[in-house]
Amino acid sequence: MVLLDLKLPKIMGLDVLKRLRENERTRLVPVVVLTGSREESDRYNSYTDGCNAYVQKPVNFIEFADAVKQLGLFWMVLNQPPPHNPPHTENGG
Repeated sequence: MVLLDLKLPKIMGLDVLKRLRENERTRLVPVVVLTGSREESDRYNSYTDGCNAYVQKPVNFIEFADAVKQLGLFWMVLNQPPPHNPPHTENGG
């Protein structure tokens, strides 16, 4: 899982997301945008570019730490990742 902020020092977070999705090795890695942005366009563009979730960072550190913990639990324990290979079907599809 990648926690991605949109506001990075040298590159825009959406550019990182696009690169992750273009790369065969990282295109299926879950990406959670974790950002302070409240801009609807940022949320829209994040989903359009392939993020799996968009979470606004809580301002309070304890709430932030709790949010990150909950995200980790969901993605690492509850979420079912995609299979490593495409499924085989009886009709060859």
